[in-house]
Amino acid sequence: MPLEADRGKTGSAAAPSNRLVQALCFVLFFSVMNATMFNVALPDIASEFQLAPSAVSWTVTGYSVLYALGSLLFGKLADKYPLKRLITIGLLLFSGASAAGFFANSYALVLVCRLVQAAGASCVPALVMLIPVRFFPPEQRGRVMGVIASTIAFSSGLGPIVGGFIAGHFHWNGLFLISLLAPVALPFIRKSLPHEEVRTGEKVDLVGAGMLGGSVASFMLSVTQFSLAWLVASAVLGVCFFLRVKHTPHPFIRLSLFRMSGFVHGLMISFIALFSVFGIFLTTPMMLKAIHNLDAQAIGFVLFPAAMLAAVMGRLGGKLTDSRGSRYVLLLAFSMSIVGLVCLSSFTGLSPWIVALCLPLINVSFTFVQAALAKVVSSVLPREQTGVGMGVYNLVNFLSGAISGAVLSKAVEFDWKALNVNAVGAASTYGTVYLILAVILAVNLFLVRQKLEKPAAAMPAMQRSNANG
Repeated sequence: MPLEADRGKTGSAAAPSNRLVQALCFVLFFSVMNATMFNVALPDIASEFQLAPSAVSWTVTGYSVLYALGSLLFGKLADKYPLKRLITIGLLLFSGASAAGFFANSYALVLVCRLVQAAGASCVPALVMLIPVRFFPPEQRGRVMGVIASTIAFSSGLGPIVGGFIAGHFHWNGLFLISLLAPVALPFIRKSLPHEEVRTGEKVDLVGAGMLGGSVASFMLSVTQFSLAWLVASAVLGVCFFLRVKHTPHPFIRLSLFRMSGFVHGLMISFIALFSVFGIFLTTPMMLKAIHNLDAQAIGFVLFPAAMLAAVMGRLGGKLTDSRGSRYVLLLAFSMSIVGLVCLSSFTGLSPWIVALCLPLINVSFTFVQAALAKVVSSVLPREQTGVGMGVYNLVNFLSGAISGAVLSKAVEFDWKALNVNAVGAASTYGTVYLILAVILAVNLFLVRQKLEKPAAAMPAMQRSNANG
């Protein structure tokens, strides 16, 4: 089946209103911001509880691991249980842990609250990505995905600024209170979502889910902690999960999902894209500190304009995806990112405000990529596997970010400035890293051209799919 062929099956329920999308983006805003704003508070938390950096980092690392796994689990559960029930459980967990975290008087309690926050908040990316697929027709999904991508860009850019302001002017535990606003939209979401019954038939394999979760968590820890023991544990649990999938009648994830070439190609392109983009988001603040000696507030001022422009332009990416197709948008976005990376590689040693002028090419293209790839992946999924399929897509994105952070944070410790041959001014290791990421995205550009069919070629197959019901 062509990668661009949308299913066109939206279920019997009428499509929810655009106000539902706005309400979902409201809770997505707090979910994403909560993941980023605690980063700036780590030094204050470490100081208050007299912790080493490796210990206090678990408030971020643990959150990321559970956020990724929870997104997959909620996606799988959405194939069986009503979305109203799942998002209610998730948001109540999220807000309850946020309230408890404000009163936490020990690091152990802070960590527990962060982990429960992650477990609850993980329902948001899973269901927010699923609702456009399940309830909106294919010709509108790109627009909805564009709004979602804009929200992610805005909240990601605002998170560190809000976190720094609260931690700097009040107390870091005030960060927990921000998330209490998320459930405000819950009554409207419940009212707007169509009624669904619990689907009978296939059971959720909790044993298999535990094996997969343990394998993914161990792998993420092996990457972030550079631990061979965690990597071995991940491999053992992964083999156990594979064997269980082969022998249980109702596996947590069916292997047939990975026999869909369109789905696999979409995951590959997404992994490479997010590895590069997350790498840029990680290394750029480090570069501004190391080369230009900027403090946290000044770094925020450099990064913020690009994040806000991406939030504004994300809707355009969604509209282009619907009107011109995912292939066109991905080719455009990756070309923009490559130009932005080459510019960053060339001008890193110059003024930080020149860096600020290069970043919009990358941030804006990132929102385009998110909208287009989400539509690409969702378009080939059978309706009964949309939840787990989009959950796998979210999990791959989280894994890509974790691997990128571990690899590139280590890479910048070496002296590679001799390879920054295109530098205007002083060459640097960061310039070389940007150049390598541009080459990686050029590979992705080739994959898009080879693996994603042109809309004209995909149309007959789409018509056949619709004719077959």
